[in-house]
Amino acid sequence: MGQISSDFSGAEDSVQQQVDGYNAHDIDAFMAPYSPDVVITGFPGGNVMARGIDEMRPIYQRLFANNPDVRCRVVKRMVQGNIVVDQEEVTGYADGQIVRAIAIYEVHEGLIRRLWIATQ
Repeated sequence: MGQISSDFSGAEDSVQQQVDGYNAHDIDAFMAPYSPDVVITGFPGGNVMARGIDEMRPIYQRLFANNPDVRCRVVKRMVQGNIVVDQEEVTGYADGQIVRAIAIYEVHEGLIRRLWIATQ
């Protein structure tokens, strides 16, 4: 059995760190595992939702401010090398909606560089 590349080690830890930061509404902890040049894309359409942490940060700051009870629960998680796939359920929106999503994270050197989000 071959050795696991160091590029893959910690991929799940990085994703979990941002989930924990999200649930604590701690914007700095949430943003810490993201690469400065992260790209967040809708799936399957390919629409870019944010390019870089400078675009990403205010989106989540508003989300936390407008939805003080919002939380993300990881329903299922799969990890393959530097790819982490989460089935997520987000509750606590001010309007009562529940968002179910598949989030696909690509992690390099401990930082999330790409995130694809498929919602229903």
